[in-house]
Amino acid sequence: MPTPKQRLAYSTSGGGGGGRRAASGSAALPPVVILVFLFVVAPSLFFVVRNGGRGHVHVASDPKGKIGDQEAAAMKNLKSILPKEVFDAITASQQESGTLSLDFFRNHASPSWKTDDLVTEKSMDVDGKAKAENSLPEHDLPTNRSPKDPDEHQVDKAAKVARRKLREKRREKRAMDLVHKDDEARVKLENAAIERSKAVDSAVLGKYSIWRKENENENSDSTVRLMRDQIIMARVYSALAKSKNKSDLYQKLQTRIKESQRAVGEASADADLHHSAPEKIRAMGQVLSKAREEVYDCMAITQRLRAMLQSADEQVRSLKKQSTFLSQLAAKTIPNSIHCLSMRLTIDYYLLPLEERKFPRSENLENPNLYHYALFSDNVLAASVVVNSTIMNAKEPEKHVFHLVTDKLNFGAMNMWFLLNPPGKAAIHVENVDEFKWLNSSYCPVLRQLESAAMKEYYFKADRPTTLSAGSSNLKYRNPKYLSMLNHLRFYLPEVYPKLDKILFLDDDIVVQKDLTGLWDVDLNGKVNGAVETCGESFHRFDKYLNFSNPHIARNFDPNACGWAYGMNIFDLKEWKKKDITGIYHKWQNMNEDRVLWKLGTLPPGLLTFYKLTHPLDKSWHVLGLGYNPSIDRSEIDSAAVVHYNGNMKPWLELAMTKYRPYWTKYIKYDHPYIRGCNLSE
Repeated sequence: MPTPKQRLAYSTSGGGGGGRRAASGSAALPPVVILVFLFVVAPSLFFVVRNGGRGHVHVASDPKGKIGDQEAAAMKNLKSILPKEVFDAITASQQESGTLSLDFFRNHASPSWKTDDLVTEKSMDVDGKAKAENSLPEHDLPTNRSPKDPDEHQVDKAAKVARRKLREKRREKRAMDLVHKDDEARVKLENAAIERSKAVDSAVLGKYSIWRKENENENSDSTVRLMRDQIIMARVYSALAKSKNKSDLYQKLQTRIKESQRAVGEASADADLHHSAPEKIRAMGQVLSKAREEVYDCMAITQRLRAMLQSADEQVRSLKKQSTFLSQLAAKTIPNSIHCLSMRLTIDYYLLPLEERKFPRSENLENPNLYHYALFSDNVLAASVVVNSTIMNAKEPEKHVFHLVTDKLNFGAMNMWFLLNPPGKAAIHVENVDEFKWLNSSYCPVLRQLESAAMKEYYFKADRPTTLSAGSSNLKYRNPKYLSMLNHLRFYLPEVYPKLDKILFLDDDIVVQKDLTGLWDVDLNGKVNGAVETCGESFHRFDKYLNFSNPHIARNFDPNACGWAYGMNIFDLKEWKKKDITGIYHKWQNMNEDRVLWKLGTLPPGLLTFYKLTHPLDKSWHVLGLGYNPSIDRSEIDSAAVVHYNGNMKPWLELAMTKYRPYWTKYIKYDHPYIRGCNLSE
């Protein structure tokens, strides 16, 4: 077996060969150099790293200096093999400590040796112990320590434990990251649900709307919002306390909820709160703090709040349906004050002698050279506003003639009002629709249909839906005005006024703001009806009102044809008679006996009857939407000749939009004895 000297000599010769080849400029190392690296350098580096925990590689003293000679010869060979950077590091380490120190490589490591690993506190403690051992004098360290030494095993075991705990820490960190991501996903879902709840249709319904924009100001009424938030959290905690059998906490929370609800009441502003509100807030805060300590569960609270949000969303939908139903119902009724006005006027009218019931200037009623208006209404106050606003803005009031038609119930009241309040120099005449003997079921299809069993069942069937939300969809088409001939009389104007050439039709929910005589000078170009068009890009076109799945409708009409507005229409009665407009209306009304062409109402048959016979007027003549649209530009309203409160929010109802109501109320004399006696106020 070769001796260490012989192995060293073999290595030296190999190393020398390698050095000569390197000097000769060859790019490849000889095999012997590779062997030297594997059998000499690699083991040396291995022992350096292996004994790093003890600070340095210890070499036992050799009295004969054999190992020192071998080390010198090895260093000579290493110089020719290793890069200069590595060899200088080894030499410097030997000069400082006499042995190869691992700390030196830690402090002067090449950039290619550095790693980005995590270090825990315990691993740092182990490394600190190793450095402490490295700082001890060399004679204090044991020599020739065997690999089986118990102390060495103890150090190795401590390092393994530290590495294992480090891995566990990393696994825990990754798990926490996943949980955090899961929480973020849940928060995103909750935020999305909140955004969906904000998307609920919140059309402004005047001063009674719970969706008023005043409530959207986050900086106002913070105390009210705080108390309501406390009530919500108290409900959540009370449910958790009940599920965990904490009856005392549950009772305390229920008590505080009732007290806070009484303190808040129906307040929508801090100024409306009860004076005990601050005390209730403090008491509720203390109970909520205790509940948080005892029953707080993040997941359970999240689920409970999500359930409450969904429940609130369903309640909003239900209340929205009820609101639609009630607003439609309110729009079809007459307020008590107006009913009172009508009854008092009726009583006084029939107490008048017959000679005092006549209007002056009756000779103007059939003069075709004057400006004639047709107004069909059963609302005394609304009719008075139409007449007053027209006369007050007319340049020549004496040339205006008003033809009013009402029903039997309101005939006396309408006469009495205008006998007491004549329209200045203008002429006026009131008629009763029930006295039009020619308007009977044999001539009028609507009257015949109203007398049919199918129509009676549709309107008066006993087993119709009884709930508010279930009946809201059908209430619109069960409007009592569809049963009244006052609504359909507009299709019989030549029969009602046979000696007139032109007439301006007005609804009773309009207000006149300018002189309207210019409408009689508009050239209708042979058309019968002059009206303002209402369609936008895809709004209020024929397909909105008519059933184009029916072949009769699809074959005769364009679904994209533009709709127009009833409410202010100039009619050429001569052209009406030539084109037999009433006959066209009868044709379509007979075809719609089973309501397959359109639902009830007068605009759809009007669109059919006057199809391609309507002349569009300038939009400034007639501005619509004051009964349903809260976003009409004020300049547009001020410049309009006529403003129309079409929609459910009529100006005489409490649900009217307050910002539009002054345009109507300024034509009412609230100091009138009849109005004051019936408690009518602005």
